[in-house]
Amino acid sequence: MKIPVGIDIEEGEKDDYVLKMLRNIYGQKQAGRVWNKYLHGILMKLGFEQSQIDEGVYFRRGVIYLLYTDDSLLASKNETKLNQAMKDIQDSGLKITIEGDLEEFLGVHIRRTKDGKFEMTQPNLANQICKDLGFKDNTKEKNVPAASSKILKRHQTSKRFDNSFNYRSVVGKINYYEKCTRPDISYQAHQCARFVDSPRVEHGDAIKWLGRYIHGTKNKGIIYAPDPSRGLEVYVDADFAGTFDHLDPDNIDTARSRHGYIITYAGMPVIWKSQLQSEIALSSTESEYTGLSYSLREAIPIMDLLNEMKQKGISVNDDKTRVHIKVYEDNAGAIEIAKEKKYRPRTKHLSCKLHHFRHRVEVTKEISVHKIDTNDQPADMLTKPLREEDFVRHRAVVMGW
Repeated sequence: MKIPVGIDIEEGEKDDYVLKMLRNIYGQKQAGRVWNKYLHGILMKLGFEQSQIDEGVYFRRGVIYLLYTDDSLLASKNETKLNQAMKDIQDSGLKITIEGDLEEFLGVHIRRTKDGKFEMTQPNLANQICKDLGFKDNTKEKNVPAASSKILKRHQTSKRFDNSFNYRSVVGKINYYEKCTRPDISYQAHQCARFVDSPRVEHGDAIKWLGRYIHGTKNKGIIYAPDPSRGLEVYVDADFAGTFDHLDPDNIDTARSRHGYIITYAGMPVIWKSQLQSEIALSSTESEYTGLSYSLREAIPIMDLLNEMKQKGISVNDDKTRVHIKVYEDNAGAIEIAKEKKYRPRTKHLSCKLHHFRHRVEVTKEISVHKIDTNDQPADMLTKPLREEDFVRHRAVVMGW
């Protein structure tokens, strides 16, 4: 920090003074927390209750307030209560801009179709990615995000990437694009992101292939068609040591398995992830069970939040007295471990880290694990590159097109 302009202190006298900060300064390490505490205090004075599950969610008499840093969403079935909440927030002294109905949020375009569905897209970001890659309108397109016959590895003996585009910048944009509206590119986006520190020719080619797929689908995203008959569901899959490279034996990352999961609500994807597992699995069953455990770390808080919403008088799409998670897994061994509590010498090392959800399966019955055919497992596209036929089938299930 420097002494503000207009305050004159002799060079030798600086140690005799201190500056008292009356307001938080933008850019400080604690700036975000100071802002959050300030906003939290105002909301509490206005009668909002903070969620016990998610600190970014507040409730007030049938109104939900969702906070994302300094962007907010308010939702309610009662328009009068919604308008009153917005008026109270304005009257509190906060300088807010009311944007009206939700059509654009954090760069995501949200459109309601004539048949009652919702479509979320990011055409502007897709165009930026294509522009960064130097694509033209007539650039050749790809039908899948990655070649099904190739696994991206370190390729240490290959030539370094020629920096024809900013690899790190493009990967950053693709990651945000994937996280918001494009689960279909999760696997390849994560694979490309692994090599930003030392990209090779193969990595640059993989980004261009993925870019050509994005170029051909830049106006696509997720189509939400709520199904009232379905509640909270989780689809989990794992690829056991699928990136193993015998030419790179010193790199333990090639021995790691990859899991992917899709968490849906009313048949619509709300969270998806493709990631390498932090621990090295000793079998396909262990890799699948690890994916199952990690996915439920995300799904259980959502279940608890939905139950909290019901307690606050906000209706949720579940006809049971308590929200329930259905988990779909295609590995019989992983299902057996999840359902049957018994000692197994080959899996005893899993107990401390991965059995956190077992009580909810066996005692409270909040979670049930179901068998699904491998060909019907949509999370398969998050763990490995697929043939076009399989990829398109899973994409249609998850994204609606």
